[in-house]
Amino acid sequence: MTPGSNIPLTATRVAVDVAAPVRLDVSGLLLTADGKVRSDDDFIFYNQPAGPGVTYRSGQGTAPDAIVVDTTAVPPGIEKIVVTASPDAAGQTFQGVEPTATIRGADDGSVLATFTPPQLGSETALVIVEVYLRNGAWKARAVGQGYANGLAGIATDFGVTVEEPAPAPVAAPIPAPAPVAPPVPQAAPQAPPPPMAAPTPAAAPAPGSGKINLDKGRVSLQKNQTVSLVKGGRPMLSQVKMGLGWEPAFRGKDIDLDASVIAYGPQRNHLDSCYFGKLSILNGAVKHSGDNLTGEGAGDDEVIVVDLGRLPQEATGLVFTVNSFSGQKFTEVAKAYCRLMDAATGEELVRFDLTGAQPQTGVMMCKLIRQFTGEWEMTAIGDFVKSRTVRGMVKPGAQAL
Repeated sequence: MTPGSNIPLTATRVAVDVAAPVRLDVSGLLLTADGKVRSDDDFIFYNQPAGPGVTYRSGQGTAPDAIVVDTTAVPPGIEKIVVTASPDAAGQTFQGVEPTATIRGADDGSVLATFTPPQLGSETALVIVEVYLRNGAWKARAVGQGYANGLAGIATDFGVTVEEPAPAPVAAPIPAPAPVAPPVPQAAPQAPPPPMAAPTPAAAPAPGSGKINLDKGRVSLQKNQTVSLVKGGRPMLSQVKMGLGWEPAFRGKDIDLDASVIAYGPQRNHLDSCYFGKLSILNGAVKHSGDNLTGEGAGDDEVIVVDLGRLPQEATGLVFTVNSFSGQKFTEVAKAYCRLMDAATGEELVRFDLTGAQPQTGVMMCKLIRQFTGEWEMTAIGDFVKSRTVRGMVKPGAQAL
């Protein structure tokens, strides 16, 4: 398998084992539709080896550890089981370590698929495979999403409570009598980071100099231009679709890119990311169509649906990105674009065509920012970033807000 590819499961009970030249800790997390565990009981690992429909199987040091999924016993409401791996040795990364996940029939050991994530380096933990339910059928997808902050980073991302060990108390020495020192003046408190959206100016813009809006129909943006999502004096608060598309620059060569959206709070704080490995965030207000592995064919390659009216108040900024996990550069991509559509009618509202290219693996296409007035604005970005995954886009995305 390759990153993002999937297979239908031909067995109701499957085992996912992960082998490597070093000892690995393997675990599984049961996730609901919002990509989170219901409680810490849904984190299955060597210290908690059994959960509903999912068990941890130790290789006893002579065989790879495995997560076994009985799809007939997975409880209602659980739509995905992610299988993770991390080197057992403290601080060890995947640099020079090539893990391979094998998906087997749990009853007969038959091999259904194998997956070796490419180009690993400083990652200390990995979401390697997910077993998921789609339209009533169980499938498996190769993921290969790396984390630099270990298994704790993965667990926290999916809603598991990770408690840091408290430092040991240090007995304070009995102080000797000392002369009373004059009070030390306190420093002024540090100002919080500035909010993303500027307040609405008090003065109304002069005629003809106001913001571009949707009153005159479809808007075509150039880099750094902004359009207010207002039509007829009313802000759009319905469902919109962000379609992202691209084509191979060279005939016959597949381009496997991943479209994502990163959600931020008012202080540019990261709330969540929606991508091929996490198709729904913010209680379903943001949903992803799934991965396209080739870039071939007319129309949008991947679509992200945003219900503006259902977004929580703390979600004030969305940054839409495209990445090449396999390492292909955007100099190998042609006709990349993003377009905003009315989800109800399919009408194209705003379009931005990427006109330049750089030999990088990521690009920030556009952003949606909620203003203090409640309206949303869309700005074309078009900035390239060296990152193969959406995780590497979180910090640049915050800086772009």
